[in-house]
Amino acid sequence: MTLRLVRIFWVVTRYRLDTLIPLDRLPLPLRLLLILSPLRLVPIGQRSRSERLRLALEALGPIFVKFGQMLSTRRDLLPKDIADELRRLQDQVPPFPGEAAVSRVEEELEMSLTEAFARFDSTPLASASIAQVHAATLHSGEEVVVKIIRPGIERVMRQDMALMYRVARLLSLVPEARRLRPLEVVRDYEATLFDELDLHKEAANTSQLKRNFKDSPLLYVPAIHWPLTRRGVMVQERIHGIPVADLAALEAQGTDLKKLAERGVEIFFTQVFRDNFFHADMHPGNIFVAEGKPQDPQYIAIDCGIVGSLTREDQDYLARNLLAFFHQDYYEVAALHIESGWVGEGTRANEFAAAIRAVCEPILEKPLKDISFGQVLLGLFQTARRFHMEVQPQLVLLQKTLLNIEGLGRQLYPDLDLWSTAKPYLERWMKERAGPRGFLESLKRQAPELTRQLPELPVLAHQALTQVEAERQQRRRQSDALAGMRRHLKHAARGARRLRFGVLLLALALAWQPLLNWAGQQPWPVLAAAALGALLLAWH
Repeated sequence: MTLRLVRIFWVVTRYRLDTLIPLDRLPLPLRLLLILSPLRLVPIGQRSRSERLRLALEALGPIFVKFGQMLSTRRDLLPKDIADELRRLQDQVPPFPGEAAVSRVEEELEMSLTEAFARFDSTPLASASIAQVHAATLHSGEEVVVKIIRPGIERVMRQDMALMYRVARLLSLVPEARRLRPLEVVRDYEATLFDELDLHKEAANTSQLKRNFKDSPLLYVPAIHWPLTRRGVMVQERIHGIPVADLAALEAQGTDLKKLAERGVEIFFTQVFRDNFFHADMHPGNIFVAEGKPQDPQYIAIDCGIVGSLTREDQDYLARNLLAFFHQDYYEVAALHIESGWVGEGTRANEFAAAIRAVCEPILEKPLKDISFGQVLLGLFQTARRFHMEVQPQLVLLQKTLLNIEGLGRQLYPDLDLWSTAKPYLERWMKERAGPRGFLESLKRQAPELTRQLPELPVLAHQALTQVEAERQQRRRQSDALAGMRRHLKHAARGARRLRFGVLLLALALAWQPLLNWAGQQPWPVLAAAALGALLLAWH
């Protein structure tokens, strides 16, 4: 851990990342600390600030590269030069040697490369933070790509996660940060990130997503070649498409960018609400557009290592919240938060609604180019601090995906109105979910279980009634026992009082003559005090 911290500090120093911090926005103590820091003695060099940031993230490893990938989609929040440079992290991370890739493939498949493939290109097609991809041809003639996990990546990731846990524990000690539930968020991120190291899981996710969008004009998912897929190696159908971030190529083939952007939103909501299975790593490096369909554009999705799903309760909660936002019904939003227990006890719905209105009212009914989710989230966090709202870890992946969708929409068609595109879909989904069709679907889904349990209902009813009667009798026995204990304690108390009174009388009888002699020699106040003490003792 100490060595990792030293390395992080060395990388920050080497690339002078402190120069990216806007000093004028910092409090005076931090500003003075940075101005007087020894870091300023290190030369900046000839590289631009954006290149230094990218190289630093690459040097720090996969977790930091993932962070840079997410930032690269937020061109509205970043200067253009930094956003352009961070885009290279999506598929241009420095590769590991081809010899190591060949060795890893043969080790995983337990066969020689010539047995597995008719052709294998040792030069990678693309290289990302956790794996890289090589082109190959099967003996059947089918073109495929081979995805290979980076050697030694798990050890580096565990070091970074241990560091993140340490930071999260420190944040948990701060009352203002505790509501963000940093430990739970890091725990969820860890589970998601390490799932990417198992390509069997990614292959299964890909197959599920392909099945969900079978014959769909919206999305195409390449098929998995299962006989040559292992935990560290995955073989998949090769696709030929235009990277979604290559606007020049999309415009050159006459792509309907408005329709493409709208279909991206529809795909997202379809995955979240219809399938409850969504691609949660939708940065531009994982999204392509099919060639030859400019007026009927179709997406192609790859890299399903990170997927998400919600409980039925979370689905309903999310849909009702979004619809309430679309209808500008902030009181309903506040009531839903209070009902779910996500805000502090005793929160008044009208006050919470007023706070949400102040944050969200400016963003509605505007084109996407005029909406900054970054500013909205900042405002919501400020509201959350006031009402003690807690971050829900199960929605962190969904929030990240929404940020990616927003960034993608800004690049494709800045005038896209996300709200008007999503609102009809959500209204239709809620109607189907809560209406007769939803009821019938729920009945059909539960019918096998109900059919299985139906013959057992009389027995279950008899057992329930028997249990109720047994509990009633047990409560009666407990009540009788308590009453007996109270009577016993009452008798015992009376016996104790009689015993004390008898002992007092016996003591007086035995000491009567000495007491009379003593009393004859005492003044009346002493005798009165002694008599009062004897009476109190007898009464107690």
